[in-house]
Amino acid sequence: MPKKPIAQPNPWIEGLQTIGLSVVLALGIRHFVAEARYIPSGSMEPTLQVRDRLVIEKISYHFNPPQHGDIIVFWPPESLTIPGQRRDAYIKRVVGIPGDVIEVRDGDVIRNGEVLVEPFIKGPPEYQWGPEEIPPASYMVLGDNRNSSFDSHSWGFVPEENIIGRAAVRFWPPDRLGLIGND
Repeated sequence: MPKKPIAQPNPWIEGLQTIGLSVVLALGIRHFVAEARYIPSGSMEPTLQVRDRLVIEKISYHFNPPQHGDIIVFWPPESLTIPGQRRDAYIKRVVGIPGDVIEVRDGDVIRNGEVLVEPFIKGPPEYQWGPEEIPPASYMVLGDNRNSSFDSHSWGFVPEENIIGRAAVRFWPPDRLGLIGND
C-alpha cells in the first residue's frame, strides 16, 4: 500500500502565525506584566535622571499594595488633564499610605509624628503642607527633587486605581543599570 504524502505547511502561513502570536504576546506582556518607561523631567533627581529608561512591573500590586518608599508610575488625577489631550504618566515616591498622617514642616516630611530620614532627596522641602490623613485607597507621592516636583503637595492624593506599576529596573544608561529599590 503506498504511503500518503505528508502535507507540507505553507511557510507564509507559518510566518504570519508566528508574527501574530508575537504581537499578541508583546501587547499582553506590556499591558499586564511590564513595560518600559523613560524619565522626562528632573522631578525624581538624584534617584532618577532625565532620560533614564526603566522597566515598570505591573504584577506585584495585584497581590500587595504599594509600600512606603516605593517608586510608582501612575496616571495623574483627571483634574490635571485637559479633555481630549493625551495624559502622560507620572513617576514619584510613595511617602504616605492609607491612614497615615503626613505633614511637611521646617524642611522635614513627618509621617505619623516621626520625621522621615531621606538621604536620597535632592534637598529638603521649602514648603509647608498638612497635616492631613490619607484616605482609604489613596497614596501621597512626592518627587525626590522635592522643590521641583509637581506632586501630592500640589494636587492631592493618587487614587489606587490610577497606579500603573512599580519602577523595578533601570536599563539605560548602561553605567547606571540596576534594580530600583525603595531606599
